[in-house]
Amino acid sequence: MLDSATELFSRSGFHAVSLRDIAAHAGLTHAGLLHHFPGKESLLLEVLERRDRIDARELFPGSDRLGAPDPAPADRLRLLIGVVARNTRTPGLVALYAKLSAEATDPAHPAHRYFTMRYRLLRAELSGLVRALQDETGRAGDLDPAVVAGQLLALMDGLQTQWLLEPGAVPMESLVRDFLDRLGLVPADGGSGEADGAGEGDAGESGAAGAADGAGEAGVSG
Repeated sequence: MLDSATELFSRSGFHAVSLRDIAAHAGLTHAGLLHHFPGKESLLLEVLERRDRIDARELFPGSDRLGAPDPAPADRLRLLIGVVARNTRTPGLVALYAKLSAEATDPAHPAHRYFTMRYRLLRAELSGLVRALQDETGRAGDLDPAVVAGQLLALMDGLQTQWLLEPGAVPMESLVRDFLDRLGLVPADGGSGEADGAGEGDAGESGAAGAADGAGEAGVSG
């Protein structure tokens, strides 16, 4: 059900897809789908939350498990860059986030609160990571971690849109790495490496768990 919803939402957006469309695509009856999801809004939020739960456990363990230690800053940076690399292999999920995040700027959209809380949490988490990297590299200078976090999110979102339009012309991973390197935040070893376990899960797209009532965690995809 979630895979079918992800595919159809990615292709057509939220408003153009009905529960009957999703049920038929999944090989279910409409009543069978309603047994699990009482409405399209609840299905959408579950689709959005599924992958973020996976990413959040890797990037921000403290947000998922109270008291869990965060990986070292350099390791978290490797995981973040790994998520960017992973996204190049999941164009449907990237398209879903690009499409729905634009739709959700409408306050009446069912995912409006979800995306608002997701970006709020991501800005906070990435600000903390940038601050920790500055401390580790000794390159704090006059860079405001909150500003850098906002710029990084904007870069990643903008690159994803360009990549969807012309994949071969937009090397997302190397461009994100270059941005961080210019700020002196990439460790001496280059901060390379795939995000082990960060997002090779089911083909649901990402979001912030708990978005419906306050976004408890957030992944960095889409």
